Amino acid sequence: MILEGYPCLYETHMHTRPGSACAHNSGAEMAKAAHLMGYAGIIITDHNWGGNTGISRALPWEQWVDSFTIGYREALEYGQKHDLNVFWGYEAGYRGTEFLIYGVTPDWLKAHPEIRNADVKEQYRLIHEGGGMVIHAHPFREAGYIPKIRLYPEYVDGVEGINAAHSSSGHKSSHYIHTTDLPGGGIAFRRRLTSVQDYCRAILGGEDYVLTNGDAVFDRKGNPVGSLL
Repeated sequence: MILEGYPCLYETHMHTRPGSACAHNSGAEMAKAAHLMGYAGIIITDHNWGGNTGISRALPWEQWVDSFTIGYREALEYGQKHDLNVFWGYEAGYRGTEFLIYGVTPDWLKAHPEIRNADVKEQYRLIHEGGGMVIHAHPFREAGYIPKIRLYPEYVDGVEGINAAHSSSGHKSSHYIHTTDLPGGGIAFRRRLTSVQDYCRAILGGEDYVLTNGDAVFDRKGNPVGSLL
């Protein structure tokens, strides 16, 4: 896989169609690509109502959630047949600033329509009450849809240290984002994860892992620790 001792690689920031307007492939296609590339698992994190969603915001809330999770459900079906862990999360957008949400479920989302109007502070409270985790996605990205860089250290549980679609040597063009042409990045553990809640516990509990952008491998502090096998 990647570095000896860390055989279980996970992509934790993945978009699919129709949930994300920026995605090029279905959940099943993305899951197959990850499986063939040797990933142990993926977390589908499509753009929510506050970001580049591909689902009409005019839909009734529960219908919106059902449509929003199509990519995840397609990926999950593939994963169950091919020994690929497929977990669910989403990418929340707030006036251009984005957060990766893990640990809650689609049913939880259906039961909490108030989160549609939540600011960053309220989002953090609601997600924590639901047993989830908030990670600031690509906090220093500069793009046309981001009016300015804003940091919220008191309302996140961590930050995205590597976004392989933007840092791998072969994938620095936005053309490669959210397609089956995966850059090989992600987070690698010494063991297989059992659920997205297990992922949250591993991150919040300080479990050992390494990060890769598809080219090199780094420890949790960003120090180079090796290269790909």
